[in-house]
Amino acid sequence: MVFAMCFSLILIALLGIYRWQYALVALLVFFLLAYVLVRAEQQFRTDFIDYVETLSQRVKGAHQAAMGGMPLGILLYDRENRVAWHNPFIKEMTKAESLVGVPVSELFPALSEAAQPQKIEVEGHVFEVIHQAEERLYFFRDITRLERLRERYEREQSVIGVLHMDNFDEAGVGLDEQERTLLLSDVISAVTRWSQTNEISLRRLDSDKFFMVMKRESLERLKKNRFDILDVVRDMTRQIKIPITLSIGVATTGANMVEQTHAAEAALDIALARGGDQAALQDGDRVVFFGGKTNAVEKRTRVRARVISHALSNLIKDSEQVIIMGHVQPDMDALGSAIGVLKAVELANGKGYIVLGESNPSIAGLVNVINRSEVLRERVLSPERALQKVNANTLLILVDTHKPSLTIEPKLVDRSQRVVVIDHHRRGEEFVRDPVLVYLEPYASSTSELVTELLQYQERRLNLGKVETTALLAGIVVDTKSFAYRSGSRTFEAASFLRRHGADLAMVQSLLQEDLDRFVKRAEIVKNTEVVYDKMAIAVGEETETYDQLVIAQAADTLLNMKGVGASFVIGKREDGKVSISARSQGEMNVQVIMEELGGGGHLTHAATQFEGISIDEARSRLMDVLRQIEEGGDAE
Repeated sequence: MVFAMCFSLILIALLGIYRWQYALVALLVFFLLAYVLVRAEQQFRTDFIDYVETLSQRVKGAHQAAMGGMPLGILLYDRENRVAWHNPFIKEMTKAESLVGVPVSELFPALSEAAQPQKIEVEGHVFEVIHQAEERLYFFRDITRLERLRERYEREQSVIGVLHMDNFDEAGVGLDEQERTLLLSDVISAVTRWSQTNEISLRRLDSDKFFMVMKRESLERLKKNRFDILDVVRDMTRQIKIPITLSIGVATTGANMVEQTHAAEAALDIALARGGDQAALQDGDRVVFFGGKTNAVEKRTRVRARVISHALSNLIKDSEQVIIMGHVQPDMDALGSAIGVLKAVELANGKGYIVLGESNPSIAGLVNVINRSEVLRERVLSPERALQKVNANTLLILVDTHKPSLTIEPKLVDRSQRVVVIDHHRRGEEFVRDPVLVYLEPYASSTSELVTELLQYQERRLNLGKVETTALLAGIVVDTKSFAYRSGSRTFEAASFLRRHGADLAMVQSLLQEDLDRFVKRAEIVKNTEVVYDKMAIAVGEETETYDQLVIAQAADTLLNMKGVGASFVIGKREDGKVSISARSQGEMNVQVIMEELGGGGHLTHAATQFEGISIDEARSRLMDVLRQIEEGGDAE
């Protein structure tokens, strides 16, 4: 406007040079127009200021109304963590009269100062809380409806399961046909009533297998009852010679129903591989086990042993070389069975090697025998040498373990494309990925027993040497505690077979001899024994002392022989710095479940676990926590 007015004055001045009359009229019009424009500008500024002031008041009012009525809680706190200011939502949320000055921790005990969103429950409502520590500010959002929908979705989520009746074909031995039919009918009726009570849709797939579909809330009820149908059926058939037990596989994971069904079948396979009479629940990335209170029933036929033996021979013949490996800190069973498998490789005209790291007192005698044998000494490899020899056409045979992390060299398992597992331990959550052959029989006393049976079905004429037979027999003797535990008819048949083929009992005795120092160490551990819950003996080694694994295991065996002791637990620090727990039981308590809770595994009557980076007192505290939970819940009884 100023520029236009200045330009107009210049034009009027130029006009005055030629026609001053016109210039005078133009000047009057100019001043009139300038006056009107100035007054209009002033009026605009006055109106604009009034508008801005009115708008500011309206914004403040809207802000106050939003702060008071918005469905979001805002809370400011001071440096002492006390409430400095809050909006009405917080007051309505807590139902309190005055909040200013109240500590936030007292107002919301479940609230932490973490920056990430968290959920808390107040007066029956669920709130999502966002914390901005820099501003000392909390935001609260009511997500009760969303949370209830989520809980409902989880409760109504479909769960797939498979139920299997163990020993169905062998049940009722000694009963006539009518009594057997009534027995099976009673079992099926009990299972049907159980499914109806827990709202489970049950459909029969085969004479001994059922398909189950249920909601997640039904599964939670089953978990709370510890799958009590296992106890019901076991008690119903306890009086017959071969009782019927149940194995159940349940899965909650899977992108669709097909994958979930496959996961349920895999869970059932795990339950059966662990000996049956238990439920395996595939929940997320973890497999949870329930039951497992009885030992696996020994199979009366050897058809599976014959089939596995022929399949193993074919795999050996198709391989350039065979590498045999046991678990870390190998015992007599691991090394004895490895020597037996090496003999099977020789009978199949294969080239085999045994992976052996550092020796330990439990196998020192057998290692000396191997070193004196020129043939066997050449077949022993260090873990480093085995890693160099492995190739695409190598067959890796794991004995006495099925967990890659517990092998002498886990990298060997990763690099091998074909892996065979021969083991007698109950299957755990960790297992070899895609093995080409699995011979896992929890009923067996030892892996040496399984290998002995495999040798009997080799195609070539069997010619066993004294070292092979004695090593296998020593493995059986160690794992059965001289045939006192877990010894079935097939155990004695295997021992008899080995004895007929030259096993030296005197040599077995010499291999199992111990020195005086280890005996004294074991006695020192047993001396520090405490009995808890009237039946569990816990012995703890000295914090400054180290023990080998065999001493710890033998101390647990010694405690189990004490009167009134139903289960024993021995804790000691090993030479490698790890804290080991060996557990034993008379069969009334499942120590495998206890050790699995602590990251280990084993059998119903003997199991173990190891910890790294903790003290003996911390290991004992963890063990006591598990025992306390089991004693209160009665799971292992």
